[in-house]
Amino acid sequence: MHEQFLSNTYLVSDGAGGGFFVDAGGPVEPLIEAAEREGVTPTHVLLTHHHFDHVCELDKLTARWPELQVLMSADEPPVEGVTGELAPGELQVGALTVEALPTPGHTKGMLSLLVEGEVFTGDTLFKNSVGGVRAPGHTTFADIKHSIMDVLLALPADTVIRPGHTDPTSVEQELERNSFVRIWRGVDPEGSEPCTAMGEQATLIHLGDDYDGGHKAWVRWPDGSDDIVPGSQVQRG
Repeated sequence: MHEQFLSNTYLVSDGAGGGFFVDAGGPVEPLIEAAEREGVTPTHVLLTHHHFDHVCELDKLTARWPELQVLMSADEPPVEGVTGELAPGELQVGALTVEALPTPGHTKGMLSLLVEGEVFTGDTLFKNSVGGVRAPGHTTFADIKHSIMDVLLALPADTVIRPGHTDPTSVEQELERNSFVRIWRGVDPEGSEPCTAMGEQATLIHLGDDYDGGHKAWVRWPDGSDDIVPGSQVQRG
């Protein structure tokens, strides 16, 4: 995990010398050392999305393994070093079958990666929190809600969730403990507190945790549309 960004880079091994990286936000040196120590020759870097904190050390991986295939959704803006498209569906990497699941919202081309009972969720779903929909390349609240509720949390309850930032969790834990999800499930009620969000009048539906110790806010605008915005951009009352 990167000390500043709190973003995760993962090295996934098939146990037979093959493997791949998920994202490249760094620090990648310990993963390079682990690959060399364990005899893993990675063949791919699979990028969940284009944001800087997930790609900024890509050049270090390609310098070590120049033949790496670096794949990302065609719906994401260009990133230097990407060599091809990561399309929705199954990809065989060594002995592992990786399923790329479209999970738009935080960005248009966001992909989550399901492999052997674990899912790498990028910036869509975190432990006790959800992705925002005001980052560069974002889509809509409806998209991220669908991605979380109908794609990720529709996976088996024991599926391990490995997010793009901070700690792992599971489908079962997020269904029960994630405060946004509990409202979407109808377990807890929506709020109705007036607020100012990003300088505009809004209704604060929910102020929940974020992965960095701060907050994410679900707000509703006067036209009835919803957004997930940084809690720091909301003034209550």
